[in-house]
Parts: sequence; structure tokens; C-alpha cells
Amino acid sequence: MKRILVIEREYGCGGGAIAERIAERLGWTLWDRSLTKEIARRAKVDSSAVRRCDERTDTFLHRIAKVFWRGSYEQAMQVDESGVFDTDRMVVLVRQIIEEASETGNCVIVGRGAPYVLRERKDTLHVFLYAPRREKLRRLLAAGMSEEEANGLLDTVDSERADFVKSYFGMEWPTRSFYHLMINTAVGDDAVIETVRFAMKAFDR
Repeated sequence: MKRILVIEREYGCGGGAIAERIAERLGWTLWDRSLTKEIARRAKVDSSAVRRCDERTDTFLHRIAKVFWRGSYEQAMQVDESGVFDTDRMVVLVRQIIEEASETGNCVIVGRGAPYVLRERKDTLHVFLYAPRREKLRRLLAAGMSEEEANGLLDTVDSERADFVKSYFGMEWPTRSFYHLMINTAVGDDAVIETVRFAMKAFDR
């Protein structure tokens, strides 16, 4: 039985909203913004600090600075010893939270490397959501974003996610073989939700 749904998504395709609706339909816990809040709580930092690291690698200058903070990468301090919140520390916490959530089950987890952390679990359905650029732009403009900002984010966010996955999991993003299905959200949110729900039953057979 599938007890965990992992949703990975291209930026702007509506993945977060779709995941929220699926979690509501199933009566399951949604780990999306709540995952950011839980990381912040455990790290004792503001949620804004987590969002700055969210699915992004640290900047080159930040990595150089860590050489001085930690002595060297080979002698890196444990996650809670340096007092510095960065992507390295965030990834450790993300793994912990995702693994704990998966043991409890009945949850929908959005991004944050979950496809890679949970790739060996048989009780997990992995879904990748994507859309043509014009559809993603339409969604972002409808949400109140300016066209300039939307285009800027569409040009950068997914490349940052790809760098994040490559750096921390050694994989290409998206690794297509990890997913049970990939859906173009241009078909409409309702169609996506019904397809995912059908797949959860189909892959249990």
C-alpha cells in the first residue's frame, strides 16, 4: 500500500497547490511550507533563512568562508556545532524530517530532495509535475507576479534545483527513472489530481 506521495515539480507549474489539494482529499499531512517551518524550528533560525537555502546550493563565496569557519571541508564540523545555518545544515535536517515523516506515513512531501531520500521505499509513489513555459508564466501572472519577476524566476529556479540535486545527491534533475509518472499540469489541476489518485491505486496492485 502506498502510504507516502512525493511530488517533485518544475517551478511555476502549480505543484504546491496541487499537492495541497491532494493532501486535503486524502486527509494526509502535507510537508511543504510546514517542512520549512520545522527545519527553522530545529535549527533555531527564522524561516526566511531556510527559504534562502531551499533547494539551492550555497554561493561560492559562502563555501570559501566555510573553509575558515571549519578549517577544511575534510574536517567539517557536525551540523549543530558551527552555529552557522547553510545548505549543508539544511540538507541534514531535511533528511531527518523526511525520514521521520515517512515512518509515520500518510503524507504528501513536496520536493526538497525527497525523491532521492525515499527512492528505496516501496510504499512511496513518486510524481513529477511539469508544464510548458507559457503555462507556468500564466499561473505566475494569475498569482499576481509581474511578468519581469516571473520570467526571471523561471529562468533561474529550476537550474538552482538541478544544481542542488547534483551537489547533494549526485543525480541529474529530474532523474526520470525515479518517478512512477510525470504529468503536464497544462491538462488542468483537477485532471492531475485524479490521475495521481488513480495511480496510487494502480501501483498498489
